[in-house]
Amino acid sequence: MGIVRLEETQKAELEEFRRMLLSCAAVHRRKVDDGFRGQENAVPAGNGDVLDRLVCVTSGVSYLGIAIVNQLLVNGYSVRIIVDNEDVEKLREMGNSGEMRLNNSFVEVVMAKLTEVESLTEAFDGCRGVFHTAAFVDPAGLSGYSKAMADIEVNASKNVIKACGLSPSVRHCVLTSSLLTCIWRENPPDETSNVIDHKCWSDESVCLNKKLWYALGKLRAEKAAWDIAKQSGLKLATICPGLITGSKFYERNPTFTIAYLKGAQEMYTYGLLATVDIDKLAKAHVRVFEDMKKTATGRYICFDQVIEREDEVEELARETGINASSIAGGASCSNRPRYELSNAKLTRLMLRTRRCPIE
Repeated sequence: MGIVRLEETQKAELEEFRRMLLSCAAVHRRKVDDGFRGQENAVPAGNGDVLDRLVCVTSGVSYLGIAIVNQLLVNGYSVRIIVDNEDVEKLREMGNSGEMRLNNSFVEVVMAKLTEVESLTEAFDGCRGVFHTAAFVDPAGLSGYSKAMADIEVNASKNVIKACGLSPSVRHCVLTSSLLTCIWRENPPDETSNVIDHKCWSDESVCLNKKLWYALGKLRAEKAAWDIAKQSGLKLATICPGLITGSKFYERNPTFTIAYLKGAQEMYTYGLLATVDIDKLAKAHVRVFEDMKKTATGRYICFDQVIEREDEVEELARETGINASSIAGGASCSNRPRYELSNAKLTRLMLRTRRCPIE
């Protein structure tokens, strides 16, 4: 059942990718028909070569990857997608048919292994930036996110950052981390330390003791990425999203949804169970990348809702098929000390006037 489920998910993602391309093409056509020449697709002066706006997305045919590729294309970027399986032939067929070229933007597909720095360095050649979204997909759709997957997550992130540092063309990298890298602590909230923001880090020993393998994998991967980026001089930004939601999010992203919700009762109790819409998250990735030439750097917490009420718990339970008691445990989060999640850093950035794409 697991293998069949995975094949169905892969087919669904490829079909969603095709729909995304057709949607982007329609948007471009409307802009041309309307004589649109607004800033959203403006090319900076002296930057007429489309290759100067080429970026790479790892796991581009995934739930988050597709959303990021969509936002990049809408904003006038050309995108190189890394795949390491049989999907490459299906995507190349789409490329040969012309479906993956949109006005002055295009999508291309390359084979590369996240386990090989040399392979990634070659894949990044000519790209100005890299979006590293995910490291691993459960090959049989059965095991869930295990401790072994956490190790793979860390090694893949190390390889991506090393390759970015070795590439003569890559200037910036945006890594998708997780809010879980910020929230898991030994002590409950108190009046003196109840705010959790981009400066906070989870306690690795807590993740180990509670067997929170997804949190552990993301935590170790992000810390390793920062260490390597500092050594190589690569400009890095990380985005730490809450549980990613959106259209059919559980159906299309089951392994990571289940992995994220491990420990949901405790997160709910302390006001830490947050979600973010997939499209808002993708826009945040592109916006952070565009601002990295100037001020954007460091970590950014990204969420748009904190689950606090019973009806919100019930809605999440319906969407995931998980029992509501597994999320809330029958506890109320209103009469306990609670943390306050802050995404103020990202909010300030998103409210600024949008600049032209990065040079």
